[in-house]
Amino acid sequence: MYKYYGIAILVIILDQLSKWSIVENMKYGESISLIDPYFGLYSHRNRGAAWGMLQGQFWLFALVTIIVILGIIYYYHKEGKGKPLFQVSLMLLLGGAIGNFIDRVFRGEVVDFVHVIIPVINYDFPIFNIADAALTFGVIMLILYIIFEGKIEKKKVK
Repeated sequence: MYKYYGIAILVIILDQLSKWSIVENMKYGESISLIDPYFGLYSHRNRGAAWGMLQGQFWLFALVTIIVILGIIYYYHKEGKGKPLFQVSLMLLLGGAIGNFIDRVFRGEVVDFVHVIIPVINYDFPIFNIADAALTFGVIMLILYIIFEGKIEKKKVK
């Protein structure tokens, strides 16, 4: 059961190394196009939550993050045994939460750098980082788990 913690550790390491690389090698506001104009790196900082909401609310984020981390660990050990999709989703959430929490504690802001434009609708997606991506995939996987678990339980009852 503890082997899944490696996923969270990997997310944290990749997240922090990528952020360190951006801070060390790019000036704030600098942009590097990788697939022009749809995908690139953009050195950005965020003192708030998603899309810059609640700017400068460190203590709120700290409290919420600590509660979330404790909740993830609790549910992982209480409900996770024998449920790999559930375990992976929780570890992605854990790694993402800790990755951004490290930024808030040590930098006072979160380093974001992935810039994507969705071409079909010409939407300039908010800049994000690896921790944000892990959180997003973790939520998607958790939703899928909840949907499929319900279907499996219904089949067991019949």
